[in-house]
Amino acid sequence: MGSGNPRGNVHTNPGDSTPWSPVIRYLPASQVHRPDTWAELFSRDADSSFTDCLISPIFASGDDTFLVSSFEEGNASLSWGSPFLTGLQKLCETAGEYGMGVLLDLPLDRVARDGLLARRYPQWYLPTDDPRSLRLNISSFHQEICDYWRGILQSLLDAGVRGFRCDAPQNLPPDFLRNIIRISRAILPSCRWIAWTAGLSGDATYQIATTGVDLVSSSVAWWNRHDPWFVEEWRALPDAVGRLACPVPFPADIASSTGADAEREIMNLRLAGATGDGILVPVFPENEAIYQDIRVHDALLFAGRMSGSGRTRLATPHLHVSSADNPITVLVMRHGDEHAPRTRVILINPSPWHAASACPDALMPDFGPLSPIDGGRSLFSLLHDGWLTLAAGEVRVVETQEGGPPIKHPHATNMHAVMKLGRIAVENVTPVVDPPRFAVKAETGTSITVEADIFMDGHDLLAARLSWRAVDDPLWHHAPMEPIGNSRWRGFLSLDRVGPWEYTIEAWQDRYGSLARALEKKQAAGRIETQDIADARALIHATMAGTDGLMKTRLAHLLDDLLHMSQADMIGHLLSAPVRALMEHVSSKPYLTRLAAPIAIFAERPAARYGSWYELFPRSQGASPDRHGTLRDVIGRLPYVRDMGFDVLYLPPIHPVGRINRKGRNNSLQAQPDDPGSPYAIGSAEGGHDAIHPQLGTIEDFRDLVRITHEYGMELAMDFAIQCAPDHPWITAHPQWFDHRADGSIKHAENPPKVYEDIVNVDFYAPGAIPDLWHALRDVVLFWIAEGIRIFRVDNPHTKPLPFWEWLIADIRAQHPDVIFLSEAFTHPKMMYRLAKAGFSQSYTYFTWRNTKQELTSYMTEITSRPVRDFFRPHLFVNTPDINPFFLQNGGRAAHLIRMALAATLSGLWGMYQGFELCESTPLPGREEYMDSEKYQIRKWDDDRPGNIISETGRINAIRRRHRSLQTHLGLRFYNMFNDSIIYFAKGMTDMSDVVLVAISLDPVNVQQSTFEIPLWEWGLPDSASLRVHDLMRDRHEIWTGKIQHVRLDPGDLPFAIWHVRPVEGGRP
Repeated sequence: MGSGNPRGNVHTNPGDSTPWSPVIRYLPASQVHRPDTWAELFSRDADSSFTDCLISPIFASGDDTFLVSSFEEGNASLSWGSPFLTGLQKLCETAGEYGMGVLLDLPLDRVARDGLLARRYPQWYLPTDDPRSLRLNISSFHQEICDYWRGILQSLLDAGVRGFRCDAPQNLPPDFLRNIIRISRAILPSCRWIAWTAGLSGDATYQIATTGVDLVSSSVAWWNRHDPWFVEEWRALPDAVGRLACPVPFPADIASSTGADAEREIMNLRLAGATGDGILVPVFPENEAIYQDIRVHDALLFAGRMSGSGRTRLATPHLHVSSADNPITVLVMRHGDEHAPRTRVILINPSPWHAASACPDALMPDFGPLSPIDGGRSLFSLLHDGWLTLAAGEVRVVETQEGGPPIKHPHATNMHAVMKLGRIAVENVTPVVDPPRFAVKAETGTSITVEADIFMDGHDLLAARLSWRAVDDPLWHHAPMEPIGNSRWRGFLSLDRVGPWEYTIEAWQDRYGSLARALEKKQAAGRIETQDIADARALIHATMAGTDGLMKTRLAHLLDDLLHMSQADMIGHLLSAPVRALMEHVSSKPYLTRLAAPIAIFAERPAARYGSWYELFPRSQGASPDRHGTLRDVIGRLPYVRDMGFDVLYLPPIHPVGRINRKGRNNSLQAQPDDPGSPYAIGSAEGGHDAIHPQLGTIEDFRDLVRITHEYGMELAMDFAIQCAPDHPWITAHPQWFDHRADGSIKHAENPPKVYEDIVNVDFYAPGAIPDLWHALRDVVLFWIAEGIRIFRVDNPHTKPLPFWEWLIADIRAQHPDVIFLSEAFTHPKMMYRLAKAGFSQSYTYFTWRNTKQELTSYMTEITSRPVRDFFRPHLFVNTPDINPFFLQNGGRAAHLIRMALAATLSGLWGMYQGFELCESTPLPGREEYMDSEKYQIRKWDDDRPGNIISETGRINAIRRRHRSLQTHLGLRFYNMFNDSIIYFAKGMTDMSDVVLVAISLDPVNVQQSTFEIPLWEWGLPDSASLRVHDLMRDRHEIWTGKIQHVRLDPGDLPFAIWHVRPVEGGRP
């Protein structure tokens, strides 16, 4: 049968695997007693997104229509002017014209004691406690009764009825109900059945669900949105059997819904749609007006979509009930099919009187990116000072789904196109990257704040919205923007898939909002004039001219209603929330202005923002320095790395090492026969960039390393070094890729002041290099991606052309948007920033050479402020195989602790090279390099070296994993510490949900102590207030009272402190 519901899973054959998810209106028989009302009734219901109507018993009966006298005759109240079955057929045909199906209430278990059926078949019935009714004697007359019902069902289904509701299935033997359903489907295979099981036990409901019904009823309407029985009654149902949810208790308490306001009804519909596989809405004359409210209409539409988006029965829901500490109830449901499982999170404020606030991380930990599906505002718009706030009785429904990454490139914008100037100015937009062809950097699952200056001539109100989409999605997401003062507007967006996205801003004149504001002011001043009402009517009439269908009808009704009101009532009606919502919905958006071109965003996975890296040389992982280590040896080291809490294991190049001009120990120009050479001198007779050094192992060994690293909860990162040894296979196979000197030789590589005699570089713009060289290098990356690598640390990218990197990274991400590139560019800031704009996910920084309080504060402020923060993610390495900082050489164990604490708390990305945790710092005299560097020889590390900081490393990485504020470089604020040898800052002050204070001594020799200020004002607290403090390194708890506190940091013990803090009471949460 036809359906007005846009979902394709309505009214499908029960033999089909697609379940039934209807949106049903319940109609008392009195509302269909006159045929001349049917067309208007079903037209209105179809416009309201109903797919079916369920009619209370329309058969011959007394006062109680559920005590039927005869199923072959209609109720005496019906004024159909035709035989019962003829009228029923016309009713079904009229409903079908509007895409609606007709379902009937069918009381199978009882009849009227004084009715025709009781007199005709007295042997079939037994007495009950109710003197008005009789119950079926099914055990004795099963077959006879089934034969009788075969005839009744034949006539009803032939008339066009498409299904039935059994209101008391618990009173029938399951076999009898099963036979009745089989009989009906022998007549009409698509016949639908609803069993009313609200209030029954889980076992009883399951028994009924096995009879072949399509839907059993949920008890959600009777739930107080707090007690756990709702989840306890939930159990698995047979395949294709779903739950039918009602927004209000039915039928006993239908009268109570007549007093409900629109907001309460919206929340009821959200909860029903989110927890049900279909919806039954009792709409009686007493409460019908509320469903004409455009907001309720939209809520019903979204509820239907939610209920039709996949069976919620695939897993038992998980419930976090509200409490004094957490006043928001959280219902977590898994649903969908095995190919597209989804997590649905329902947030409920059970209090009908008070708003409720809670920390989002406590409500929804580790669910991944969540997007609203209930038609409500963005979840981020509910955040206030880092806390999520729900209004009294509010229900929100969000959902996550694993989606394929967008892989289509956005079309290039024609920057020379002539742009039509708009009346509304939209400028100073953030975030944006200059030049605009480069993308803003973001991560999935985080909120992005978008701001712009939006203004227009005159004094009229404006409206604005933020629109965004993945570039392979034709549909835009929308969220309203709100004014925050001084013509500045703000909105929030979130990205749920890795890959390229774009956003734009639209602004328009809010004519009705301006009119309403003027009316409010004049009303307050007692200066309302007749012309003011006329102006409002004229605006509504003009708006109506641009609409059609249901919206035009509603505007016409609005105008008609105003004709019959007093002036005071008209003003109240024009300023009411439903009318404002209606006018906003149908606004023509005058003077609509949008950005000249969308702004690009590239969403990466969270590992682009947060990760703890550990670097080691595989060849040094053997049992002794006399044996070349292997990839298998690296596998044996994985528990050591994991136990220190690292997320990423990074390997320098693992390819064959050249023999021509091979370097010896400590960068000597003369190598001994057993010297392994620098792994950055890539290529020999054994192969090039797509080969593994024979002494390290085989490709099978590498695959095992990748797999086992993942099993340990870590990820493997590889070095992509575009440099060749003089005996690299490319030099003979592709000489045109290199810049030859006059004597035919190739110039050595340089990175001043360093010279690399064992390395030569390709020439990206040599006549024969484009496109073959570029493709060959791209193919090297694709080769290792195919082997499971998704993170590449790129060596010296600033010595290669920027256009090459822009092309290569875009080309790789067109197929693999989850790949992360780390730029190892120690060069001038402009080049480092341009590489980040070109696509590098992360970058090494000048942190290595920033040691004083002023240097660190200035540099971190620069890279965490706009415009840099929108495209540059700092990766703070405390050391590298090339760099042994002077601070470490001279500071001993305390210096290593200090630099580790700085790196691990200032940024979400930090790393160390093996030996740092052992406080290895022996330098080449006078240079920032390690003596006996692993770049040129094999070393054996003693993990038990006295004075190591292995334990502290594991502790600080565990702290980072528990506190999201430490998983980013953003949200950093410096505060007063009255000692220049101690740096003091906070993380997480942006939303206040996870505030961590950090104090680090910059003196590795002397004890440093100082008074300092705790920023009580950030919570709106007085200077005398108190904070609860958790010393995260020492795992100690205390209370700080008063703004001024004292700290003592001893380099012989622990030269830093990390505190998690929160108010004891009061203040902004």
